[in-house]
Amino acid sequence: MHPVVPALVAMLAVQILTSMSGTTGSVLAPVAAPALAVPTYLVGVYVGIIYGVGAFSSAACSGFIARFGAVRVSQGCMVLCASGLALGALGHVWSAVLSALLIGFAYGPSPVASSHILARLTPPSWMNLVFSAKQTGVPIGTGLSGLLLPTLALALGWQGAALAVALVCLAIALAVQPLHRRLDVERDPARSLFALSNFVGALRLVLGDPEMRRLSIISFAYAGMQTILSAFLVTYLADRLSMAIVLAGFVLAISQASGAVARVIWGFTADRGGIDPVRLLAALGIGMSLLALVTAFLSPDWPFALIVVVCAAFGATAAGWNGVFLAQLARLAPGRVSEAAGGSHFATFGGVMVLPPIFSLILAVTGSYAVGFASTAALTCAGGVWLLLPQRRA
Repeated sequence: MHPVVPALVAMLAVQILTSMSGTTGSVLAPVAAPALAVPTYLVGVYVGIIYGVGAFSSAACSGFIARFGAVRVSQGCMVLCASGLALGALGHVWSAVLSALLIGFAYGPSPVASSHILARLTPPSWMNLVFSAKQTGVPIGTGLSGLLLPTLALALGWQGAALAVALVCLAIALAVQPLHRRLDVERDPARSLFALSNFVGALRLVLGDPEMRRLSIISFAYAGMQTILSAFLVTYLADRLSMAIVLAGFVLAISQASGAVARVIWGFTADRGGIDPVRLLAALGIGMSLLALVTAFLSPDWPFALIVVVCAAFGATAAGWNGVFLAQLARLAPGRVSEAAGGSHFATFGGVMVLPPIFSLILAVTGSYAVGFASTAALTCAGGVWLLLPQRRA
């Protein structure tokens, strides 16, 4: 067995549970928000806190990875997620804020740590495919949230559902322990953890290369659209289409399953299909823009099968771009993958920090999901067109 296989399986499991932790609040919002006496659209603020913290923790985590190892950092992320979910289950607004903060601290380093390991083990000809497979953890985790959490909430209550995910996070932290000695072989015990140079160096690396800089800026819009899909789809279908939460969760699961499959397809296409990865990313940006507009005009009169098809196509684009994006970064920064991933994730998480709260504000002011979807689609479409323009390497 190639050494990349167990590493990929372990990092995929961590990604899935990190994603589930980050979307638990979004999926449970229709039942948890009334218990907290807050409107459901404030879920965008909750998500914004998670990714706002994640933006900084991703850019500053290279010191932790260098000192403790990527597997150990991944285990720490699982513990933070479990702690955040347990705090959220207390059922208070203040505990929900603390929950978002802890999950945010975990959300940033998780993809950086996995990129660090896989870039070292993956043959160059497998890069897009392996990174795309690893990144399927995000839509798989979100899809499992939509599929399982509404049913768990009916059986255990929304707080019990959150605690169930927390227990699985702890189980994954224990399960990956055997890989620590095998994979964390490049640790530097003398490496400083909080040196400003870790943060500044990661940003300088990304900003200093025109191609990495452009990809990072584009990821701001793409990640915002992806998170708006995962954070608001259940609430949108429940509020505007009067769909039962279990059924709305099923549609979310389909959209994310489509994104997971699409990530592998896009990665294989970039590796074996002879398609330029940057042009593929451009096409995905334009595609998610068009499908966001179609989603905005879904109606209770539409056949359920057609709603599922639209949301599945939306997921294949908005949740399908990340693997090709990270593989391209890894190619552009050989030997400095964790820094490139951390620096670019500052912009990626920035999009998730900024755009969902703006989407919430649009809903509060206009009451229109269509305006929110159209505004975000304008950004992703502009990003896709920009990627079609030629760009020089530094």
